[in-house]
Amino acid sequence: MSKPPLALYLAAPRGFCAGVDRAIKIVEMALEKWGAPVYVRHEIVHNRFVVDGLRDQGAVFVEELDECPPDRPVIFSAHGVPKAVPAEAARREMIYVDATCPLVSKVHIEAARHHENGLQIVMIGHAGHPETVGTMGQLPEGEVLLVETPEDVATLQVRDPARLAFVTQTTLSIDDTGEVVEALSARFPDIVGPHKEDICYATTNRQEAVKAMAPKIDAMLVVGAPNSSNSKRLVEVGAKAGCRYAQLVQRASDIDWRALEGIASVGITAGASAPEVLVNEVIDAFRERYEVTVEMVETAQENVEFKVPRVLRDPVIA
Repeated sequence: MSKPPLALYLAAPRGFCAGVDRAIKIVEMALEKWGAPVYVRHEIVHNRFVVDGLRDQGAVFVEELDECPPDRPVIFSAHGVPKAVPAEAARREMIYVDATCPLVSKVHIEAARHHENGLQIVMIGHAGHPETVGTMGQLPEGEVLLVETPEDVATLQVRDPARLAFVTQTTLSIDDTGEVVEALSARFPDIVGPHKEDICYATTNRQEAVKAMAPKIDAMLVVGAPNSSNSKRLVEVGAKAGCRYAQLVQRASDIDWRALEGIASVGITAGASAPEVLVNEVIDAFRERYEVTVEMVETAQENVEFKVPRVLRDPVIA
């Protein structure tokens, strides 16, 4: 019985970004340098496949620092942590390595600079997301106010409307964030924005590739985790760009084949914390069921690389 034809469109760029690549490398190098176990506060990146692979190598994932013994190294996740966390690790004389993405650290530095200049900060982000918690935790309580939507801006209570700055989570929807920025600028004309937008290059590039792919496809699959902000935004961006069906899948086993019955074209992309091996797994699953042709939709090329902290590059002193 012959397989039905299917056009697969692959978004490029997709998958791992430089910050995720660096964070995973940090855990692997820490295990190599200090041996197992190495503790990691929160999932190093939001992807179960990656986390399980590192766990198999000897990484132990915890949610709070007090779950870590003081005599083993601890790594802080790529999303960043409140200032109190490294301070407590130093107080306990722990070896710790900060795997915060440098582009998240840039937002932390911006917020601190605005605070030093006497400005109150408005953060555009998702409540409870570890990156938002980490950024808000860089400053004293009350110095960073969180908004998620233009409606939140309308009810925002600030100390001084003329002394405000805003920062954003790095993994947001570009278009949705633009609407919140417009609302902030309309209500607070003097508000100071970042020199360069906080939404990171990888988030921007992956969303642009989805927008370019959406008109060509009947359905779109985003390979990523349900707790990955940038992956969930890709589903939303695809739907807004006109894709009739968009689904987030962690693995090929999550694909809802019944929802894809009768389609002629599918777009595939992956969130910034999803490895390419999972994309290939999804493509193979389609090849089992369809006569597949593959076309790349490339909107940008990425060659960004971030160095790992020096402590991991220095030799162990016996």
